[in-house]
Amino acid sequence: MIPLQVDRMPDWLTSMLDSELGLAVLFGICILEGAMLLRFMPSELVVPGALLLIGSSLPEVVAIVAVAVVGTTVGQLLLFFVVRRGGREYVLQSRWLRLSESRLERFDGWFDRWGVIAVPVSNTLLFVRGLLTIPAGLSTMDPRTFVVLSALGSLSFQSILAALYVLGGHLLV
Repeated sequence: MIPLQVDRMPDWLTSMLDSELGLAVLFGICILEGAMLLRFMPSELVVPGALLLIGSSLPEVVAIVAVAVVGTTVGQLLLFFVVRRGGREYVLQSRWLRLSESRLERFDGWFDRWGVIAVPVSNTLLFVRGLLTIPAGLSTMDPRTFVVLSALGSLSFQSILAALYVLGGHLLV
């Protein structure tokens, strides 16, 4: 198994997560991740990095996963509303989202084919994590339904990362 690379986490972030405000910093980072604005580190490093720096006792793991789920869900809900308000043309022209017409059509197709289940499944998977928020925002999906589905997918993703870290013997270097 290849270890995760903690050295890819910026030094300023490492020191902030290691401070007394670690959970608050984690919450902010997760909001950025959920809103697809986390460009300075891979999303799969957030929870394991927090576990390394904040702690990995059972109460700390539960708190970190809970903060990560709420933060990413808040971020995705913000993205959902921005997409809903801005519409398809905004999505395609946005430098924030960086989606081509063909890629957006592919995600639309996945959303059309799989329906609401696509949201939690995509939130669990690497590389497409959160991208089905965009077609969900463009659809007629109820925001409350979106929040529940987004949170379920985020809970799955963050729990898997935490379990790999804890059960894998701290594979971070």
